[in-house]
Amino acid sequence: MKKKIVLGILFVLPVVVYLFFASGVNNFGRLPVLTETVMDVSEMDVNIEMRDRITVLGFFGKDIETMQGNAFNLNQKIYKRFGEFNDFQMVMVVPEGKEEEVEGLKEELGKLSNVDKWYFAYGTDAEIERLFNSLNSNINLDNDLSTPYVFIIDKDLKLRGRTDDEDEGTKYGFDTSSVAELNNKMVDDVKIILAEYRLALKKNNADRIK
Repeated sequence: MKKKIVLGILFVLPVVVYLFFASGVNNFGRLPVLTETVMDVSEMDVNIEMRDRITVLGFFGKDIETMQGNAFNLNQKIYKRFGEFNDFQMVMVVPEGKEEEVEGLKEELGKLSNVDKWYFAYGTDAEIERLFNSLNSNINLDNDLSTPYVFIIDKDLKLRGRTDDEDEGTKYGFDTSSVAELNNKMVDDVKIILAEYRLALKKNNADRIK
């Protein structure tokens, strides 16, 4: 009997250790702050605000149609999973004059899920560049003011990401053209930041009760 128990432990223990490390070190701590202060999109478009919300920020540029696949990936892998959380939102930045194309994209996305928390912020070329530059990342904005990468901005307008990513070292954004990256990395990191705020809320409520 003891021999079976020992053999069972020897079999189970490596599996448990593997699952612990495979789930990622980031899952057991806070998501690192990479940029302390990001410009609030409200400085560009007064109809939308990032402060006091957890925001997935993207830049769809002047050719909305070419970003449709990226939007669908983001919708399926991130928005449909986390869109019901309070204070979570998607904000995509586009140049002024692209309202008609955006409405077409929202209509297509609406066939797959609700689009209540998909917001599109409009700005001039200079305003969009200023917002993007405030991220202070290692990613470049294309000539049409687009990028396949999206960014996680917390409620205090801080850019969150990874400082020890196994592929990039410091990871500022997530490539929406890669379903694998959204599944294997971004889902993980959004979970972490949502957990941070849930824990903080529970602590604040407990402190009030005391």
